[in-house]
Order: sequence, then structure tokens, then C-alpha cells
Amino acid sequence: MKKWSGGVFIASVFALLVLRYGLMENPLAEMTLSNSFFRNVSVHLHSKDARNLPVLQNPQISSEVFAADSLISNFSSRTNFSGEELQSLQTWNLLDHLVSHAEVLPNAIEAVKEARVAWEGLMDSLEEEILHSSSNGSMRQKSKEKQCPYSIRKMNSSEFVDNGYKLKIPCGLIQGSSITLIGTPGGLLGNFRIDLTGTPLPGEPDPPIILHYNVRLHGDKVTEDPVIVQNTWTLAHDWGEEERCPSPDTDSKKKVDELDKCSRVVGEDDKKRDPSSKQINGSRHSPPPKDGPELRRYFPFKQGYLAVATLRVGSEGIHMTVDGKHITSFSLRESLEPWLVNEIRISGDIKLMSVLVSGLPTSEDLEHVIDLETLKSVPLPIHRTLDLFIGVFSTANNFKRRMAVRRTWMQYEAVRSGTVAVRFFVGLHKNQIVNEELWNEAHTYGDTQIMPFVDYYSLITWKTIAICIYGTQVVSAKYVMKTDDDAFVRVDEVIASLQRVNITRGLLYGRINSDSQPHRNTDSKWYISPEEWPHETYPPWAHGPGYVVSRDIAKAVYKQHKKGRLKMFKLEDVAMGIWIAEMKKKGLPIKYEKDERVYVEGCESGYVVAHYQGPREMLCLWQKLQETKRATCCGDR
Repeated sequence: MKKWSGGVFIASVFALLVLRYGLMENPLAEMTLSNSFFRNVSVHLHSKDARNLPVLQNPQISSEVFAADSLISNFSSRTNFSGEELQSLQTWNLLDHLVSHAEVLPNAIEAVKEARVAWEGLMDSLEEEILHSSSNGSMRQKSKEKQCPYSIRKMNSSEFVDNGYKLKIPCGLIQGSSITLIGTPGGLLGNFRIDLTGTPLPGEPDPPIILHYNVRLHGDKVTEDPVIVQNTWTLAHDWGEEERCPSPDTDSKKKVDELDKCSRVVGEDDKKRDPSSKQINGSRHSPPPKDGPELRRYFPFKQGYLAVATLRVGSEGIHMTVDGKHITSFSLRESLEPWLVNEIRISGDIKLMSVLVSGLPTSEDLEHVIDLETLKSVPLPIHRTLDLFIGVFSTANNFKRRMAVRRTWMQYEAVRSGTVAVRFFVGLHKNQIVNEELWNEAHTYGDTQIMPFVDYYSLITWKTIAICIYGTQVVSAKYVMKTDDDAFVRVDEVIASLQRVNITRGLLYGRINSDSQPHRNTDSKWYISPEEWPHETYPPWAHGPGYVVSRDIAKAVYKQHKKGRLKMFKLEDVAMGIWIAEMKKKGLPIKYEKDERVYVEGCESGYVVAHYQGPREMLCLWQKLQETKRATCCGDR
């Protein structure tokens, strides 16, 4: 995994940015605070043309199921959907029994309810555009205004009132997004809090809190020393288990993205003199006592002292740095993910000077995409025969990652010629602007399958099923591959490897793990309870960044799904291993083909798949391949 580094240099660079941006106007930020699309879309229970969303039945009753095909039951009767738009929904009518029997994945019910709201909001917006499409370009201008901004800057201190400050985040956060605030803790206590909140469901009074960051300079009921308390909150589960820094237990020594949950320097003796002996605002405080300078414990925030604090989204959690030093790391919790964040709330005893949010998800303006035609996918007639179908997991607001894939390994000749097809599998977003951007992107490039549920991590197994469906029922692929939008796939080498293996039935190819155990640590992103998997080990499975199954396995997955007999397991790559093990028990000969060149934590020379590659790294890897014809990583010479 990627390591994070920080320092005074970063803080200095940020200070320069503050001075620069302070001189600039920010119409995008103003737009995000007042945008009319930030409204709660009510749930209409009546049928309205194509918006016939599924009726959610009681999942506790095993005979009742959720049928996704009703989502598009009336599409054929509508004339305002183009063929390109309909192609993005090709798997919907085949995703039967998403919620079936008693085996319901975590957040399945919430995801379906929220998808209903999201879909109706999108349909309303599309109908509005149709009604006003004759308004001489007015909709073109409106479309531009709705684009997700890359950054939001607030530099005017008059906007930061004493009773708190709220800033809308129009399209959620992604890995690499950061929130930097400059301010001075003050007041009687100096306590303040930062909340990253989501969107409440219709009828719910309060939004979920993805991160509650509470700074208590004079301690609390647990300690008299300064402390940082982090937590989450939802209406269904109330407050979670709080994490404290400094922590009284050993939990603080655990890592998130290879960073300490609580930096070891927090709470240790500060070797520096008590800063109260220094001049502040022209006045001198009383000198230190004669018996020497008073030693105090280090804490990143102090009353009366300016602090530059940055929250940054990582792969596994959210990290805080203060004045260039790493302070805390907080693991993402189930169903509370960065893409859900739609507002930052800052309250308490802190005098804010500025807030800068950067690294936000943003899509490219289609008018300025000079290579648009080369990025569009090759049209695929129904049941087109393919050598390989590749399904790519992606989240709705990961616009840049998808564009990087389109510009790099989707440009392989095998993909451009149509012998290999690539499709992104993307769930709906809770934010209407993101869904509108996703819809435009899907019918522009023709390479996206929109899923009929909101994109929680615990539901990625549904996408695996959808990939198997597409690869066997929409097209007819000899092999079906699953990968991620931050993975670089050497398509030519995958095909060559499959040809060398020369196994067309019962094949699982990839980085096979044959002796792994379930994660029983509740803090782990991959935590599995004994109820979910009672055994000590998993059957053989292939790591998710890149694995291939033969057509018969993918087809068997679809058939078992159709009959409601698939065991739903929230770790999709392990789930595929479980399904294949069941097929093996029933007599299907299985061949596990292990390839160590599928790298799951970065890039190494000779890779077939390189994982955790951002958009810049993807472009770099592609350029190296074109120039050297060798699979070398961006750090290699």
C-alpha cells in the first residue's frame, strides 16, 4: 500500500496556496452552497413511466424476493432514451433475486431504498432537460454549472460565524481528497469538532456522520488531559465505538494505511519550553518559574495558537495532519464511506481563517476532450463472441480513474478491435449531481453498466454477479475477468497467459490464495464474523485486483443466482472462491492457475496486473509500455 508522508514543507506550500487563492474569486464554491440540486428527493410510490422501481419486500421471509427487472419494465415504451443510454442498463433485467431468502448482504436494504430515491431524482432531472432542450443552449450552460468542482475554497473570515460553519461537498470525497482548515482554538474551553456528514434518508431527521472528529483541550469525563475523540453515528446504530488519541489501550498502536491510529508523539513529554513564556500579540506572559521551564505533554492543538489541520482520505481510512505532523488515522467503517460525504460541519471554540477542500472528484468537460472518439467503446451486438470480457469495479464519483483506464489499457489493439471488451460496473450515488454526470458519461462512452443499487462496499459481490451475467448473457465470452479501476491490466499478457494455460473449463486464474483465514478483528475492513463464515479457513480464491474464470464458471454463477442458491458473501473475491468450491463438490473439475505477476499491493517489474495505481501512475505505465515494450514500473529506470 502507498505510504503517506508529511512535513513542514507541505504546510509551507499550503500557506502559499492560501495566499494565492485568497486573491481569487470562487464561483464554483458559491454554487455548491446554494445549488438547487441539494434537496431531499421524496419517494413517490406511484408508477411513473420508466421510474417503476422495485417494491422492496420483507427480506426475512425466504419466499419473498426483490426483482430488479421491474426497474426497466417500461423503458421500451419510452422514446426519450437513446440506444446508448439503454446499453448502460443491459444487466438490470437479469439481476433477479438481489435480495432473496434470509441471506442479505450488509446494507442491502438501505442500498435499494436509496437507489429508488436516486433513480427518481435522476429521471426528474432528465425529464426537465427534455422539456427545456429547445431553450437555445440554456441546458448546455446548466449542464456546465452542475459539474463537480475539483476544489472549494473559503477564505473570507466573515463567513465563519460563532455558532458553526457548514460547507457543502457536491460530489462526495474520494481517495486523495483533502480538507484543510486554518484556525485558532479559543473560547473558554477551546473544544471544537469537525463532522463529515452524509445525506439522510427521506423521513430521517439527521444525516449519518462518516467521521466525528472532536478535539477536547481540557479533557472530558475519561481524562483531564487534552484528547481527540473520533467516532461515527447513524440513526440505525447510534454512536459507534469511539477511538481516542492518546489512547489508554493498545488499540492506538494499530495501523491504517501503514500509519499509526494515534501518533506516538501525542501525549508524550514535550521537550520544548512552555509556549506561554513567548510573546503573543505583542503582550508578554509571566516568565517561567525559577526552578526551570515547565514540561508539558505534546498535543497538536493549543488555545490561542494558529493551527493548519488537514484531513486526507486514504485507501483504508481518514488521516489527520496538524502543522505537517501526522496525528491520527481513523479506519473507514462499514456503510460509512468517503463518497457519501456531502457536507463538512465545523463547530465549537475555534476561530476559522480559511477552509480549502481539494482533490474532489470531477468529470471532464466533454467539449474539451480532444480524443473523445478514440475513447468511445466499440459497439457490441447482443451475444457477440469474445475472447475475453473484463468487468471493472468502479464507484460513481471516480471519474478520473475511469478516464485513466480509457486512455491507457483500454487502448490495447485487442480492445479496440472488439475481440476483448471492457465495461465499468458502477452503482448509483446518493448525490443527484454525481448521478447526472455518471449518466452523461455512460451514454457518451458506451462502456458503463449502471447497477440498480447504491454503491456500498459491502455489496460489491452483486457486481461480481453482474459481470458474470454480462460476460455470458449479454455477450458470449470465452473467459470473464474482474478487476478494479485502480488496477493496470496488461491485456495482451492476460490473453497470452490464458492461451499458454489452454484451459477452457473449470479455470480460476490469478493470484491464488489457498490457506487464508477470515479476519476476526472488528476494526478490519475485511472483518468477517463467525456467523458469516464459521470455518477457520477459506477455500482457494484469487485476489480481486485481477482474476479470470472460464465461461462455464461464470455461467454457473448466473444460473445459481437465478435460482437464488448463491451464498452471498461480502468479500467478492473470496465469494467467487466459495462458489467455485461448491461447484467442485458437485463434480466440476477445477483448475487453479496461480500467477504471481498479479500484484495486489502496487507495481513490480514484469507485472500482469499492477494494483493501487492512481490516474497519473496509469498514464505513466502506459507510456513506459509504448516506449520500451517492457512492463516496468514508474519508479524504475
